[in-house]
Amino acid sequence: MRNLWLAFVLLLVLLAGCTNEQDAVSKPAQQPKEETKQTNETTGADIPAALNKPIKIAAIMQMSIGTFSSQYIAGVKEQVAKFGGDVQIYNADNDLTKMASYVETAINQNVDAILLDHGRADALKAPVEKALAKGIHVVAFDNDLNIPGVTVIDQDDYSLAWKTLKTLAEDLNGEGEIVTIWVGGFTPMERRHVIYGAFQKRYPNIKEVAKFGTASANTALDTQTQMEAILKKYPNKGDIDAVFATWDEFAKGATRAIQQAGRTEIKVYGIDLSDEDLQMIQQPNSPWVATTATDPAEVGRVQVRFAYQKIAGEKTPNIYSLEPHLVKRSDLPDQQVSMGELHNYISGWGQSNVAVSPWMKTLEQQVKKQ
Repeated sequence: MRNLWLAFVLLLVLLAGCTNEQDAVSKPAQQPKEETKQTNETTGADIPAALNKPIKIAAIMQMSIGTFSSQYIAGVKEQVAKFGGDVQIYNADNDLTKMASYVETAINQNVDAILLDHGRADALKAPVEKALAKGIHVVAFDNDLNIPGVTVIDQDDYSLAWKTLKTLAEDLNGEGEIVTIWVGGFTPMERRHVIYGAFQKRYPNIKEVAKFGTASANTALDTQTQMEAILKKYPNKGDIDAVFATWDEFAKGATRAIQQAGRTEIKVYGIDLSDEDLQMIQQPNSPWVATTATDPAEVGRVQVRFAYQKIAGEKTPNIYSLEPHLVKRSDLPDQQVSMGELHNYISGWGQSNVAVSPWMKTLEQQVKKQ
């Protein structure tokens, strides 16, 4: 009898424990805290103390060529202006030594952050580490730096190249002769070339008949001259089916050469995009039929926002790749469109919402009132 009573008591204890356990699982105990957190994120957008002064930014470019660069600069300037800061642009004219010296200049000027556009780690590692040691924040674009504390953003050059090359291969039905325009010595170009190597293995019946490329102060014009020579070497229809241009400056030069030679059966597939490029793509019978790109102005804006987040003491990623988009002439309307209107035809274009903190809206509104 005593054993039966003990068993009964034990059963009651177990049932009570299970009931309490179920209640603990089912109760929304954390819900009020979560709601408070959301409310803070949407309404508690106080400007960080570190931003209660005009912020000085140095934007240092390996080179500034073409409308892609000009639109990138416009994006940087636009975002800094909205935040009430000041930005100084430095163009190294494709001289890495000069680029490194500009980093030193920015350090001596006690800027709050340095934005790097292209460049290479072997030339910039030492001055960038010096900047970090002095408390200057660094955000790089299309660069191979790998230093703790530096955020490196890119356009996902592997995807850029693959989306363009896949479109080319599909249009050629996996067979044909192509010209490749590429140049080494630039981090994004090197990455795009890695994918080109994979493309050649994936589509062995697409043959490369010529390959060239020069980055200069007049890249588009130099490319046009070089492409004209290629067209003379391969004068017959069917000798060349397409051109793969790893940069829009290359694509512009190739397109003009093809148009002037009356060889518009040759199609051009590029990477990067600008308003000038769009005008060429939308020309009647343009040989330039597709390109993959991100919005260069948005790249500049994102880079600035990451820099401000760093200054504010927020955690930022070591690397971030912006999603590129394939833009085909066949997807565009008959009337001329601008980069600002492209989102109406290309889903997701220019709308990354990357590196956005709640206080940024407050900061922009404060600057507007001044």
